[in-house]
Amino acid sequence: MERNPLAMSSVPPMIKWLLIANGLGFLAKIYMPQFVILNFALWPLGNFPVAQTDLSVGFSPWQLVSYAFLHANVGHLFFNMFGLWMFGRVLEQVWGGYRFLAFYAVCITGAAITQLAVVSFFDTGPIAPTVGASGGVFGVLLAFGMMFPEARVMLLIPPIPMKAKFFVVGYGALELFFGVTGTQSGVAHFAHLGGMVFGLGLLLYWRSQGRLRN
Repeated sequence: MERNPLAMSSVPPMIKWLLIANGLGFLAKIYMPQFVILNFALWPLGNFPVAQTDLSVGFSPWQLVSYAFLHANVGHLFFNMFGLWMFGRVLEQVWGGYRFLAFYAVCITGAAITQLAVVSFFDTGPIAPTVGASGGVFGVLLAFGMMFPEARVMLLIPPIPMKAKFFVVGYGALELFFGVTGTQSGVAHFAHLGGMVFGLGLLLYWRSQGRLRN
């Protein structure tokens, strides 16, 4: 019987440092909320005045990465870090720490680029920043599903087992539906999809080079 890769319980080094970095980002947001959000969250293109202040806010290049280390609340942080640990530790064991970090960086940056395009050119709602590692986590989930399609994944709600390949397809379809219909407003659904799409591009490139598993 094939062993479920999710059965491992270790926390490899790169996952550990990403968890720590996200924790520090969350603490920084708690203790310096205005400074952190205005400078390190992902803002749309342009220059926007901040209400009741002389400050303005807008996009800066480093926000393509920094936004992914900030989270709205404890629940947002917990579920993203749980997903990163659950699926990312398996990928790091296969790829090694630096290659996993490169993949994760592509996913969070791709998610940011996608979100930036959507909110800057298509969203007519109020200006708001984007925060969270969800785009990177969705890319990690996609990679796990491609590399271990038959692995059993236990859903949280409802608590039923499902093969990873169906889990990934289902999540991707839901995100597309939510994004197109505007369901669950306030959630960056297209950023999640962007993380998956950019991650898929890198995985397909690695596969073409015979480097997907080494």
